[in-house]
Amino acid sequence: METEIKRQLTLPNDVKQVPLLAEFIDGICEAAEVDMMLTMQLNLAIEEAVVNVMNYAYPAGTEGTVCIDAQMSNGVLQFVISDSGAPFDPTARAEVDTTLSAEERGIGGLGIHIVRQIMDSIDYKRVDGRNVLTLGKKL
Repeated sequence: METEIKRQLTLPNDVKQVPLLAEFIDGICEAAEVDMMLTMQLNLAIEEAVVNVMNYAYPAGTEGTVCIDAQMSNGVLQFVISDSGAPFDPTARAEVDTTLSAEERGIGGLGIHIVRQIMDSIDYKRVDGRNVLTLGKKL
């Protein structure tokens, strides 16, 4: 029988807390028996999304939180990242043209590009004044 996993982590919007996020993801991946390569990729994708919230969701100098809910069921590992910061839909960003040089590309968009490359599903909703980003990976 497949293991069901449900865990939650809430962090302040402070990038110094990122090591706690990595520990959280490593623990979930270990429980879900995810191999090291995919664990590293999931860490990268989730960290990109969470650090964006930490850096941009709340006005400078404002304290806020980012909540990460992780669950595994039916062979899908799902991470739900939510915050009560400014509305922002990362899925609305156009695909990044990685054939262009860094100078030609302009700033921004690479984080969501990385997330799109690693995850199998990405969904954004604004629910009750909260940004809710759901990332899924089929195992």
